[in-house]
Amino acid sequence: MARGVRKSPIEKLREELKNTQDSIEQYKTAIKTLHQKEKQIQEEIKLEEFKEVSAILEEKNMSISELKDILTSKEEGQQDE
Repeated sequence: MARGVRKSPIEKLREELKNTQDSIEQYKTAIKTLHQKEKQIQEEIKLEEFKEVSAILEEKNMSISELKDILTSKEEGQQDE
């Protein structure tokens, strides 16, 4: 059986370098995608937290401005200490 032409050490290294560079690009793309997903999940968490607060306010028959007044007065009370 005839054998193909052997690759020189430089050709092997260049091929390995190309494969490594390709892998790096794939990981960069994956990281970028994961960062976008992370931000999306964080936004969804904030939205769910706001929904919970809104539900509590509705349950207690309170407005957002009343909640703000309560939080502001507590904050001022802590600063006086």
